[in-house]
Amino acid sequence: MNMLSTESAISRFRRDLTLGRLLRLALMVGAVVAVGLNLSPSTRIDGTFPLLVIGFVWVILSYRSIKGNRLAAESPSLIAAGQLDAAEQHIELALRSFSLFRSGKMLSLHHLALLRHAQRRWRDSALISRALLQQRFSGPAYITKPSQLLLADALLELGDLPGAYRSLAALSREKLSLGEAMNFLLVQLDYESRLQAWDSMIARGSMYQRLQLIELMPTVNAARAQALMALAAIKIGRQDWAQWLRGRAELLVDAKELIAERPFLSEVWPDAAGANGSAVSLIPSPGIPGEG
Repeated sequence: MNMLSTESAISRFRRDLTLGRLLRLALMVGAVVAVGLNLSPSTRIDGTFPLLVIGFVWVILSYRSIKGNRLAAESPSLIAAGQLDAAEQHIELALRSFSLFRSGKMLSLHHLALLRHAQRRWRDSALISRALLQQRFSGPAYITKPSQLLLADALLELGDLPGAYRSLAALSREKLSLGEAMNFLLVQLDYESRLQAWDSMIARGSMYQRLQLIELMPTVNAARAQALMALAAIKIGRQDWAQWLRGRAELLVDAKELIAERPFLSEVWPDAAGANGSAVSLIPSPGIPGEG
């Protein structure tokens, strides 16, 4: 199937926001004028009928907007299930449908960024996320914070470390939900590994907190996070920590999968073919090795 062009999606999104804003303004001005006609003693014009018409138009447009929002709401579950073509169709229909409210359009475009991320089209994901974050009026936090996370991760994949830093810095000033905090930690570890900031990755003051968050992550994310921390432990000469973290990662995901995603993790498993054989003997202990 033909994929929705990123540039055309962003262009349509901006046009629809402008149209929706003008239409809302026109309906509100019309309603104020109609009410003013009824309250003014100096006019004989009855504003009741125009007010009813405006109310009817508002209800119809709101209903159409809700239908578009419901259509878009199905997209994340389709993406998570790997049904990317079906998600593409839902998102395209949602973006082409009219929405009176900007939050619905922003959510649809954010879902397109999620889809492009799942398709590993990092440039498109970054462009869409930037378009959302560059809105004149800030969007809802449930859209802007995930968009910042997507942007940071996409920029890392593109090798834009300064851009990723700006997104992470903006997020560090926000109050994050548990899910957002877990995603933030994974992107932060990835960013720090590319900077070779090994000490900060496993600093004693934050290591326990990071491991607690990692325990709650989805399997693949938890394995990657612990593999990145194992690499940091190797770099600073803490082989006990490295072995412990490596073993935890091996229990979750095949080492070859982790290396395929991040080739530099091959330093954690010099012989990736033998990683599975050693996993059984590396059952995680109650605490970090060498710590109390």
